[in-house]
Amino acid sequence: MRYLLLTGLVLSFCISAAQNLAELDRRAGFKDIKLGTHIDSIKGALFKKEIKEKNEFPAKLYEVENEEYKSIGEVKVKKVELKTYKDFIYEIIVITNKDTRLMKGMEKSFGKPVYILTSDTYNWKTEKLSLTFKDHSKNELRLNYRYYPALRQMKIDKGKKIDDIADDF
Repeated sequence: MRYLLLTGLVLSFCISAAQNLAELDRRAGFKDIKLGTHIDSIKGALFKKEIKEKNEFPAKLYEVENEEYKSIGEVKVKKVELKTYKDFIYEIIVITNKDTRLMKGMEKSFGKPVYILTSDTYNWKTEKLSLTFKDHSKNELRLNYRYYPALRQMKIDKGKKIDDIADDF
């Protein structure tokens, strides 16, 4: 009897966690900014500069100025930045005021995160994306959404460039 009860509890926890992560996949970003979408679909996106992702992949950094993104409930959002590869969003960075209600809300929506001791971060991860929650400064938090299909595409494109060079010998 104990075995059945324990098995049922473990199974219901696993199903609950999977359902919560499915919600993260369903939302696929911050508010109506969706990972994998074209930068032109974001109102108020202002180009800041060209960057190198992982010091090798050409990308662009945008800041978003739009009243719709200035808060999460009652928590003030200080900055929203987007990184794009070939004009498609692969990373969303949201800087907010420090507020414990933010973590509680994310746990309610996505379940308990995995705590990563080495980087002092909390992480939710699916096959397609991840959401990382960490301190940004003494009074600020940073939410980082990353889209794995775009990151994989960067590596594929790098491989194609190497193949082109090899073929040119």
